[in-house]
Amino acid sequence: MSLKLIVNNKEAWDAMLEELESCIQSHYRSMASQTNTDALFRHQGAIHELGRLKMLREKVNGKP
Repeated sequence: MSLKLIVNNKEAWDAMLEELESCIQSHYRSMASQTNTDALFRHQGAIHELGRLKMLREKVNGKP
């Protein structure tokens, strides 16, 4: 399956963005209670990568 089918389908893309945002918020909530710096860094990395996934549409469609 081509990524273009997902990113250019408004319903699918909006659902994916909603799920990504939900995951990001979950990581932020979990970060707030962390005392272990390694766990904190893992959450930061996960948030960073989820943010990159939110930009997938622009990358697949070739927009800068």
